[in-house]
This record gives sequence, structure tokens and C-alpha cells, in this order.
Amino acid sequence: MAQATGRLRRYLDDELGECRSEDVERRLDELGTLEATLENATLETELDVLSALANETRYTLVRVLVAAREELCVCELNAVVDVSESALSHALSALVDAGLVEGRKDGRWKKYRATNRAVALVTVLNGSVRDE
Repeated sequence: MAQATGRLRRYLDDELGECRSEDVERRLDELGTLEATLENATLETELDVLSALANETRYTLVRVLVAAREELCVCELNAVVDVSESALSHALSALVDAGLVEGRKDGRWKKYRATNRAVALVTVLNGSVRDE
């Protein structure tokens, strides 16, 4: 912490032209308030979502479901990704747990669709790639 405080003092000195101990304490309080706004449960949920997308199969499934704009059967999804049925089931389960897809039984078939969260994330990611 002492090293971080020293660096902060040098930064504030550059920014303010002169840095006093009160300036460092005030900025540390402001930064502490920012950190406190991050709820641990929310942070963990967000990390779970990002973790679910950090796999090629799962990300492909989400992108396909978002692009489809409708429910797709597991058999259709299996035709898109070249993985075993077990791996597909595991990937879809992780995506459901992360709130990125929803599944429902339709007779003997299982169908999935992208959630609004998945649509929003894919839209943002598509926009960030195009902006570069």
C-alpha cells in the first residue's frame, strides 16, 4: 500500500502542481467509495458471465442463438459446433447458469434461445470489433 500511496502522491503532485497529505487522503477516500460501489455478488456474477463466454464452443453457441433470433433445438446446435453430445450439454448448462441462454423441453426435444443479456453482450462486442 505504501508504494501505491507514493505513486498516487507523485501523480497528484503532477496533476495539482503541489500535493499535500490531505490531497492524498481525499483521493484515497474517493477511490475507496468507488470500490465500495462494486458489490461482490454482482462482480462474481459478471465474472461468471465473462467466464462462460471465454470458451470457443460456448461463445459460438451464444453467437448462433443471438443471430437466430429464435429457439434452436439441441440437434440444430450440435450441427453448428463439432463437439460430443456430452460437451454440448455441458456448454449449454454453463450458458444457462450464466444467464446467457434459456432452455425448455418441447416434447422429446430441448430448445434454447439467447437471453437479452446475451444479445446485449454480443451487440457490444460486435460494435467494439467494428470500431477498431
